[in-house]
Amino acid sequence: MPDGFSAGDTAFVLICAALVMVMTPGLAFFYGGMVRAKSTLNMLAMSFLSLGIVSVLWVLYGYSLSFGPDSGAGLIGNLDYLGMRGIGLDDLSGTIPVTAFSAFQLMFAIITPALISGAIADRAKFTAWGLFIALWVTVVYFPVAHWVFFFDGGNGGWLGDRNGVIDFAGGTAVHINAGVAGLALCLVLGKRIGFKKDPMRPHSLPLVMLGSGLLWFGWFGFNAGSALAANGVAAMALVNTQVATGAALVGWLIYEKLRHGAFTTLGAASGAVAGLVAITPACGSVSPLGAVAIGLIAGAVCAAAISLKYRFGFDDSLDVVGVHAVGGAIGSLLVGLFATGTVGQTAKGLFYGGGLEQLGKQAMGVAVVAVYSFVLSWLLAKAIDLTVGFRVAEEVELAGIDQAEHAESAYDFSAVGAGLARTVVAPTASATAAEPAAVAGSAAKGAAKSTATSTAKNTEKTEVDA
Repeated sequence: MPDGFSAGDTAFVLICAALVMVMTPGLAFFYGGMVRAKSTLNMLAMSFLSLGIVSVLWVLYGYSLSFGPDSGAGLIGNLDYLGMRGIGLDDLSGTIPVTAFSAFQLMFAIITPALISGAIADRAKFTAWGLFIALWVTVVYFPVAHWVFFFDGGNGGWLGDRNGVIDFAGGTAVHINAGVAGLALCLVLGKRIGFKKDPMRPHSLPLVMLGSGLLWFGWFGFNAGSALAANGVAAMALVNTQVATGAALVGWLIYEKLRHGAFTTLGAASGAVAGLVAITPACGSVSPLGAVAIGLIAGAVCAAAISLKYRFGFDDSLDVVGVHAVGGAIGSLLVGLFATGTVGQTAKGLFYGGGLEQLGKQAMGVAVVAVYSFVLSWLLAKAIDLTVGFRVAEEVELAGIDQAEHAESAYDFSAVGAGLARTVVAPTASATAAEPAAVAGSAAKGAAKSTATSTAKNTEKTEVDA
């Protein structure tokens, strides 16, 4: 291997890339548990589709547009690396192979459009969603990733490298980008049938908790891995990620108890995700105490922000705007207050003697990414809606999108009922031996009637809940 290569750093980044990949199935479970039973599979599949489409596009041209040599003004990379051509085993990015760096960044590109899917749950055509992923990563994510993540000694991306916007692991490029795009999409597709009228409760809170746990686990790779080396900055990013997430969970639950009178498991899971989002841009520039403050603020503010959809009338199904757009903005802006100048970056925030300069840079980064993402996302969604149609038919939405789009259902309730009926109806050997045949037959008929009535009631209740 060439001079400068580090086997330890390479192994660390490869493991982190695998952890970030696990976040997308974790997100699928998180979102899948939050929807009604009749939409579970569709929600899972929307995240998995991103794994397929973005992986292919990344090799074809995504890496080149995001991290190829700048084409001018820090706006987009060139096409030198189309098909990953010209990248050999000995080519390094810092102390790791370029291929390892590319694999790590690919996982960021995959999960970002998957995050958007929660905003349009229950009502999007699967083919239209796939088309949107392909177009969105091409004209939105790849350019923004270049702006924020590509460094080349002052000649790289115009936000991060040329203007000093701090985004350690993707508060702007991933979370604000996806959250604002989610807002644009739910405005184009419109509200779900029954929004504000029918109960649309999560069908499986255990699934939500499982998904949030996988996200929390994978996020250590997301944030610590962004140091691109097994060093002190990576360790600090990991610690900050943990304490900020815990603080946000507590902050959300406190707000929820004061506002609604209960500590919910959905609130705990959502608070954890809000903390993960908020600490993402800041984990490489703040102290653990700063991370706790960021987490507490993000947990409470995001808990309040999810009610905005009811106030302003947009149907953000799974609170992508309230958690990712708001949480990403909070974390990005608070860098301008809590950056110590001694962790990963030298820039200092207001509370550490840096004045308002860094806060101004952070605000510019937030605003630019938000406006760019919203405008382009709205245009793409509108174009798809006017051509191939983005929303499923009304009868499909009412019946359940899983059957129409995937010819499957997440849960087979009929099999459970049939098994129960067989178990109750079958007479036992002791009963038939002790009782006359007529009595045994009468008892069996009575049991069958009772079971049929109970099964019908259970089936009716299941359909109502779904």
